[in-house]
Amino acid sequence: MTFDTLLPAFVTLFVIIDPIGLAPVFLALTKDMTTGQRRVVAVRAVIVAGIILTVFGLAGQAVLDLFGISMAAFRIAGGALLFLTALDMLFERRKERRKDQSQPHIVDPADDPSVFPMAMPLIAGPGAMATMILLMGDSSAVVDKLSTLGVMVAVLVSVLIMFIAASALGRFLKETGINVVTRLLGMLLAALAIQFMIDGMRAAGMFG
Repeated sequence: MTFDTLLPAFVTLFVIIDPIGLAPVFLALTKDMTTGQRRVVAVRAVIVAGIILTVFGLAGQAVLDLFGISMAAFRIAGGALLFLTALDMLFERRKERRKDQSQPHIVDPADDPSVFPMAMPLIAGPGAMATMILLMGDSSAVVDKLSTLGVMVAVLVSVLIMFIAASALGRFLKETGINVVTRLLGMLLAALAIQFMIDGMRAAGMFG
């Protein structure tokens, strides 16, 4: 795989995952955490997303075919789960669950957003999974497949950098600013979730 093919692959995956757009979402989902906790969540989210994308790149289509799941159905399910997260952001349900937390430096597993929704479906969403399936499908040689995985790692490293930089943004916005951003992003996330479901329904032929 040459540079002329690696660069388009990187750009495609970068645009679909959108590390820059994910940074404020990450900040909103981790707004009550310390910088150290955010760093742990960021690393875990990127690692889990990397594993998911690698598995889907290597065997994603076979797994979906095995269970009779279409990419359209996968997109609808991801959108529905993302919508529930948006509701949490809009109505501050996560903050309410933390009120009685006696150890503020311990992240409640129920509130840990690293796997859901950060790793999936925000980083490793249906679009990113489908892209990995297509990119790996276009790579026949082992070297080409490793190159594609290298492109994926490069994109995920950029995601991690943006997540770590989000802490500095949090110090700038303070609590009031983060509360405003959280609700705005909750609305955007809800709209994105609905769009995921609409795209899945359209792909499934439900709109004619």
